[in-house]
Amino acid sequence: MRYPSLAAFGEEWEPVSKAAVGAWGAVYALFLLYALFHEGVSLFIDLVFVPIHEGGHLFFSWFGQFLGVAGGTIFQLGVPLAVGLGFAYRREILGTAFGLFCFFENFLSVGVYMADARARALPLLTVGDTDNVIHDWAYLFGKLGMLEQDTAIGRFVRFTGWLGMFAVVGWLAYRGKFFGGKTGVLRKA
Repeated sequence: MRYPSLAAFGEEWEPVSKAAVGAWGAVYALFLLYALFHEGVSLFIDLVFVPIHEGGHLFFSWFGQFLGVAGGTIFQLGVPLAVGLGFAYRREILGTAFGLFCFFENFLSVGVYMADARARALPLLTVGDTDNVIHDWAYLFGKLGMLEQDTAIGRFVRFTGWLGMFAVVGWLAYRGKFFGGKTGVLRKA
């Protein structure tokens, strides 16, 4: 194989009990209901990702203003994606689902932030100069000449997040043999 480290992705998934898959599936289902009834506002889980977002600004500020501003969203999406891919590399179903679910959940808040680029109604946080706080997406869309499309892009990103979260729950159910999955469930001896 040309890339031996990728060989792990061809291996079978680690076994997991149906009870664990069912319990995590129920948690995800409850969260989806909660998020559905709180569409367009910050969710409790977003508080976990605020420091990650702000840390992304600090890290990427070394690479210029554009990447410094984009770095918040890069970290906000990149950290849970890295967690999901790390667990996928280890072939652990529940960890992979958790990381990817969080990755797609972040699309909801990023989409809300994007859609607010022109209105600038959301409260802004900063780890730097409080007198010169900028709206990430107003700046980024402005630089890219896409400011007028902020609400359409935000809606699309939120839709992608919803689609991704449902896909992760479906994948978890499939892997847990709830709907005919082929691997990953403990077998009775």
